[in-house]
Amino acid sequence: MSVSTVAAAAAPAVTTADRSVPAPLPVLGRDVRVPLATGGDIEYAALDYAASAPVLQRVWDDVAAYAPYYGSVHRGAGHLSQLSTELFENSRADVAAFLDCRPDDQVVFTRSTTDSLNLLAAALPAGTRVFVFETEHHAALLPWARRADTAVTYLDAPRTHQQAVDTLEQALAAREPHGPALVCVTGASNVTGELWPVRELAAAAHAHGARIVLDAAQLVPHRPVSVRDLDVDWVAFSGHKLYAPFGAGVLAGRPDWLREAEPYLAGGGASRTVTRHTGGLDVEWHETAARHEAGSPNVIGAYAIASACKALTEAGCDALAAREQHLTDTLRTGLAQVPGLRILSLFGDDAPRVGVLSFVVEGRSSTQLAAALSAQYGIGVRDGLFCAHPLVRTLLDSDPHTPGECGTPETAPAEAPLSALRVSVGVGTPEEHIQRLIAALAALA
Repeated sequence: MSVSTVAAAAAPAVTTADRSVPAPLPVLGRDVRVPLATGGDIEYAALDYAASAPVLQRVWDDVAAYAPYYGSVHRGAGHLSQLSTELFENSRADVAAFLDCRPDDQVVFTRSTTDSLNLLAAALPAGTRVFVFETEHHAALLPWARRADTAVTYLDAPRTHQQAVDTLEQALAAREPHGPALVCVTGASNVTGELWPVRELAAAAHAHGARIVLDAAQLVPHRPVSVRDLDVDWVAFSGHKLYAPFGAGVLAGRPDWLREAEPYLAGGGASRTVTRHTGGLDVEWHETAARHEAGSPNVIGAYAIASACKALTEAGCDALAAREQHLTDTLRTGLAQVPGLRILSLFGDDAPRVGVLSFVVEGRSSTQLAAALSAQYGIGVRDGLFCAHPLVRTLLDSDPHTPGECGTPETAPAEAPLSALRVSVGVGTPEEHIQRLIAALAALA
């Protein structure tokens, strides 16, 4: 008996003024209604996909179909255990195919992007030099400095793609000694949505003998990611941003540094054999992805990610990207009409981007605006510094070295905003939600 899967329903096409784009993909929570402070309720407008995307109905159905057959993975001879093991390893293969991995690449299942990058940080050879732009999300900014034998160089925020490449090349050329080096870069900013020149940065890294890891947390939900085409050494992302629940993530890429490192966690599953001798224990660790997957794995989380990968592929990445671009264009056009609103950007208005956008409104607290959008209009957005404090402070023209919490105190001067609002869309976003946000901001501003 095999686990049945529920086929994704074909999305009907809808025609906009200038292109034909697919309708939103079915997601959980699409019809949820929330109370308004003014009385009554309204359909919730989820515009915070960059934090956690709603679960695709296809993913939920696939997981529900598997749930009765749930069993231990790699642990038993029983039918359900064998079935779950097959499902888990097939999910690994599905993710590798989705990422267009090289034949010898490993796919390690983790808890999140943060967990993936911390795993890689722990696996770096001694003496590795790490180069990371200050514009990164904290998940990619913070893990590298935790080891005493790792030196980290933080690069200033670039203002063009070419400046990003030039800055990296200069830093790599100046490094001493010329030992192992790693570059960490985002694929799409979680603050501005702007795409980074990943392929060019990878070429620069390799030309100087360095490796590169791609933080694709904000990229894989919006655009196809090919490890081979981008020529990155590793890619990391989270399931909860890819329309999959259950707390799983992925680190995929070169096996050698992972194979030579101590296991991320010590325990069952990571060990091949353990023998006792007079002085203690002899342990032989696995050399496969299992080396860093100690304990009972999150088989449902892994399967959910694989299901989301297949659902997006079957829906057509180009069609989904075209629809998202239409929503983003609509949003930018509408926000341009709101008095005092400034969209934040590193690379300029014409820079390619995914459906993530942050802004401030002159004289208005971002925290208060976010609260008003929720209470009066049933719209969910994000306010704060978005776990990218140095970048947001740079974009707000404030000191990137200033300490402080997210959010704007009510006493903060209007001319010096301390936080921003972020709107993010995805495959389940109806255009009506965008129009409602634009109208609400115009009224509030």
